[in-house]
Amino acid sequence: MEINGKDELKSPLLEHSEGTLDVEKITKSIMFKVSGIECASCATSIESALEKLHGVESVMVSPLQGQAVVRYMPEHINAKKIKETIEDAGFEVNNFPEKDIVVCRLRIKNMACTNCSESAERAISMVDGVKKAVVGLALEEAKVNYDPNITNTDHIIKAIEDAGFGADLISSGSDVTKVHFDLDGISSPEDLSVIECVLESQEGVQHVEMNLEEHKVTVSYDPDIVGPRSLIRCIQEAGQEHKSYHARLYNPPRQRETEKKHEIQMYRNQFWWSCIFTGPVLIFSMVLPMLPPYGNWLDYKVHNMLTVGMLLRWIFSSPVQFIIGRRFYIGSYHALRRRSANMDVLVALGTNAAYLYSVYVLIKASTSATFRGSEFFETSSMLISFILLGKYLEVVAKGRTSDALAKLTDLAPDTAHLLNYGVDGNIISEEEISTQLIQRDDILKIVPGAKVPADGIIVDGQSHVNESMITGEARPVAKRPGDKVIGGTMNENGCLLVKATHVGSETALSQIVQIVEAAQLARAPVQKLADRISKFFVPAVVIAAFATWLGWFIPGEAGVYPKSWIPEAMDAFELALQFGISVLVVACPCALGLATPTAVMVATGKGASQGVLIKGGDALEKAHKVKTVVFDKTGTLTAGKPTVVSAKLFSKFSMEEFCNVVIAIEANSEHPIAKAVVEHAKKFRQYGSHAEQTSEVKDFEVHPGAGVGGKVGDKTILIGNRRLMWASNVPVLPEVDAYISENEELARTCILVSINGRLAGALAVTDPVKPEAARVISFLKSMNISCIMVTGDNYATATAIAKEVGIHEVFAETDPLGKADRIKELQMKGTTVAMVGDGINDSPALVAADVGLAIGAGTDVAIEAADIVLIKSNLEDVITAIDLSRKTISRIRLNYVWALGYNILGMPIAAGILFPFTGIRLPPWLAGACMAASSISVVCSSLLLQFYKKPLHPKDD
Repeated sequence: MEINGKDELKSPLLEHSEGTLDVEKITKSIMFKVSGIECASCATSIESALEKLHGVESVMVSPLQGQAVVRYMPEHINAKKIKETIEDAGFEVNNFPEKDIVVCRLRIKNMACTNCSESAERAISMVDGVKKAVVGLALEEAKVNYDPNITNTDHIIKAIEDAGFGADLISSGSDVTKVHFDLDGISSPEDLSVIECVLESQEGVQHVEMNLEEHKVTVSYDPDIVGPRSLIRCIQEAGQEHKSYHARLYNPPRQRETEKKHEIQMYRNQFWWSCIFTGPVLIFSMVLPMLPPYGNWLDYKVHNMLTVGMLLRWIFSSPVQFIIGRRFYIGSYHALRRRSANMDVLVALGTNAAYLYSVYVLIKASTSATFRGSEFFETSSMLISFILLGKYLEVVAKGRTSDALAKLTDLAPDTAHLLNYGVDGNIISEEEISTQLIQRDDILKIVPGAKVPADGIIVDGQSHVNESMITGEARPVAKRPGDKVIGGTMNENGCLLVKATHVGSETALSQIVQIVEAAQLARAPVQKLADRISKFFVPAVVIAAFATWLGWFIPGEAGVYPKSWIPEAMDAFELALQFGISVLVVACPCALGLATPTAVMVATGKGASQGVLIKGGDALEKAHKVKTVVFDKTGTLTAGKPTVVSAKLFSKFSMEEFCNVVIAIEANSEHPIAKAVVEHAKKFRQYGSHAEQTSEVKDFEVHPGAGVGGKVGDKTILIGNRRLMWASNVPVLPEVDAYISENEELARTCILVSINGRLAGALAVTDPVKPEAARVISFLKSMNISCIMVTGDNYATATAIAKEVGIHEVFAETDPLGKADRIKELQMKGTTVAMVGDGINDSPALVAADVGLAIGAGTDVAIEAADIVLIKSNLEDVITAIDLSRKTISRIRLNYVWALGYNILGMPIAAGILFPFTGIRLPPWLAGACMAASSISVVCSSLLLQFYKKPLHPKDD
């Protein structure tokens, strides 16, 4: 797995730039980070406010990333005015590096539905100093950007707890590498102070956090400067003659897994306890009365009309209502206090209506010798029991939505074999260490069957490495010295010596996990439907329940419907009350809130396990609409490993001199063709008897999409395509044209070399087409997706490549900005465009496209310019990304159909619409069971995405 260039796609998604693509006007673009954007309407209000300003050319606001890019004319308006306008609109702007902004992640507890996540997000955002807050319902996490000079994590957690939710800190600070140590030899607080001072004085250490009670320390450090073994040595050296300190690695328990197990256990225990008390209530109310004479004793009167059965049912139902069901009261209190309403409010209203009416009947029966009434304590008890069972099954199912991500985090091995070298370069020892102690530039030994402990470069040995767990590629990949390996992959055969290049949070595995977690936290645009409905859902249900009660009670008292409709031992009030309670508890806002985030969680995790990193629901939603895919040529449709197949001189310069100037100039370029040219020229010098020499290059310049140039000694050199020669007034002779045409017909690219304004020679370069390219293009066409090639190469070569893979529309000789312009032209026709590039000069096009797919990213997965990162260089993953997005959006829509359809059908049935015609009514306890089943069904529907299979599989060699 290789990448072309090191920094090609590290620019942010909405890049700050001094100029824009429009060169006809003097304009500038500036990027702001905007916090407080909760939905598309917020983004629209920002755009509207800015568009009213004189001098603002265009505004683009991304609700998902919380960013706004504004193009403006500096002669009419300045950036400060734009910033003030956004703040006047009620949003916080954060775009200045000098502002000290810290990011923290928090675990949020006790969230039940979309209303809860919105309330938690609102509570965090109201804390002074918080710049941006995003809360994910399915992930049960919050990501908060805050100014540490104004607030801290304790204030944020307190604000969350005041809103009625629990909160625990997961991580805080910038994206740095952290290590935890358990300290020995500590006898006083002074010892801890000594260690803290020594660590803080160490170069590369950014933050030290001491746990005085447990004698533990957490160190944040820069892996480029210092490593964990150096820190352990530093702690040991801090000891004096009579005092010695020792440090060993400490792995804090995985809080998320622990809390998930605790939550599952809590709901299971609550359900079983509710069953212990509800069981007798059920027996005393529904079983024994049907089995005379065994149940006759329940009718024994204790006082007046108060029976033993009524008293027992009250005794056993009360613990269920007030002790086991206490969580619903607490949830309702906090929801109402923040002027919101959730499922807890509906359950509390329904169960209390049943319980309190039953208590009224109990009191009335004990004080009257003639009163006859029917209580239904079993309704409230069974209702709470079924809801707890539903919550238990729901949290179990929700836990499985992150299975794919959990498997990724478990890929890294626990230990590694470190080789220690002497001053003479020979191995002096080998030791087994924890992977957390690996430092950059360590040489690690990887035996057959062992996992690669960290990202690195092979320095010795050959083998095949199974990368399926990272890239989804089933076949082992051959590796030799100079090749890159990814941490977490499996060494099949052969012993490898690997030099660690990325450790800790910088490894590909950590980057993948971070991207997937960010994607799962982001809110998909399709979720706006649930957000809108949730705001009025619970109040509407309460009104509907009250209307249902009135609709049955008043006609019943007025004799509008026959008395025979009222069940025996009930009156009109009780029948109406049961219908009203059923409406309250059958409505399910949770299913709506879970429809989108659970599907996005499963899809992003499944995609990551197959080598497709999707950066959130926004990318998923756009990808399923794609109708046109634009491909770059070099490195995307072709292998990206060009080779020189011929070279020809057209001047008096010798081949030796020709090779010398070519090597000198092209050695400064990172382009794959430049590397191929340098390699070819060096081989010529090697096979000849020419001594290798290096020449100093001055005034080196890159001509985007055309070539490079510079000075070697007193010679002015230009190396590039025909367009560069024409622009530099270098004449192209007919014999050169003939050589170019001959090679272009063979799908070769010609590189022309000019020395002092005259063509000195040319090289023909070929880049073989990827074997799967034609199959992928054909399959995309079968999906009704049109394919276009945009390349900076000449038209003849581009046309030949396009014909070979089956593409009919080609834009050749296009520079990087021109590629972005072509994409915008396609978008203006109303089509959704995806751009597939390998990262070389493709950043503008990837940003301009509706969906940017970076292919062949290798270990450089932290790419900001793309919406979807394809880890492998395999074009089949383009189909996987689009197909997975289509399947996910279809699943989300199915979830919404189920959740909405359930409520639309369930509420009328609960209200008794079928009762006059069929005699069928939905008892409250059964309505509660249906509500629980709704949430479970939505989560299980999302879990079906775990069985997703790629539509196009690689052909075996």
